[in-house]
Amino acid sequence: MKPSTASQNFDDSTLHGGLTPSDALVVSSPFAPRASLFDACHVGVVLRVVLLVQAVAGVGAMFGTSTPLDWLLQFSLLTGGVLPATLAWLIAVCAFKARLNRLKVPGQWLAGTVLGAAAGVYACGLLALMGMLPAPPWWASGAAGVLLSSLVLAGLFWRAKARTPAATAARLAELQSRIRPHFLFNTLNSAIALVRAEPAKAEAVLEDLSELFRSALADPAESVTLGQEIVLAQRYLEIEQIRFGDRLRVQWSLDSTADAARLPPLLLQPLVENAVRHGVEPSASGAAIRISTARRGGAVVIKVTNSAPAGSGQAGHGLALSNVRERLFLLHDVQSQFKTTCKDGLFQVRLEIPL
Repeated sequence: MKPSTASQNFDDSTLHGGLTPSDALVVSSPFAPRASLFDACHVGVVLRVVLLVQAVAGVGAMFGTSTPLDWLLQFSLLTGGVLPATLAWLIAVCAFKARLNRLKVPGQWLAGTVLGAAAGVYACGLLALMGMLPAPPWWASGAAGVLLSSLVLAGLFWRAKARTPAATAARLAELQSRIRPHFLFNTLNSAIALVRAEPAKAEAVLEDLSELFRSALADPAESVTLGQEIVLAQRYLEIEQIRFGDRLRVQWSLDSTADAARLPPLLLQPLVENAVRHGVEPSASGAAIRISTARRGGAVVIKVTNSAPAGSGQAGHGLALSNVRERLFLLHDVQSQFKTTCKDGLFQVRLEIPL
């Protein structure tokens, strides 16, 4: 990886790089995974929905109050009914996510708004029990629930729609010769050179290459385990070790309790490959690469660090890191973090994902 601005200097990945601007047909790819309208189980989605409903309740509390203190009291009382109803809607949508997503689109909207109406009536009932509504407006509360749930469903719909092209683009990138010709030729040449002297090692190289192809051309999946990604990255580095020898110095620091964390497929390998491409390949003395995983409570931290003795190296198209960042955000939303740092001749990519 090259120790400079990440958005300008990372080339396409061997197996899963960024797309060029000419990839305009990705939206029609038949490999696109089906988008999930009721994808409301993420912490980020829950926070946004709660903030939206509370904002509407706050504005509604302004009607009929004349002082900030009266507004605060009215808003607090409204929250006692609105917040539980909102959480009940989110829990119901999340619990029945699989069944709801099997419905056709009109049925999904109908189910979501019916649940919204029920949540509105529930909120009205809670407020009536607290003595805030002597004459409970059941119909108005149900209508408010329908309106708010429609707004939330519209947001989830556009989120799912935005997710589909990105996932499709990632899948298409895997199918469009992301194994660069020079990498393939170098690997085959290394295997040919080993056939007579070390046939067992040549066989291992070809097996690793076969596994990389198999992973690139596998059926599309939304996520894989960190353990699977580590195995794939190890196979890639074993191939490059044959090519670079002592110039490639790899250190692994792995926490087995973190292996169950979920990642988008082929996310770790491009980071490792860029470390080789921008750290080892341009340098006569090579570079050191360190890959570490660690579980910290309910999160997993992944770090890919490489020394950069060769300086700036070869400039890339600037899409690999942005591709990784976008795919990670689409899977885990605000529960994930993606950071890059460059200090004292070391370039590091740090990922944090939920377990």
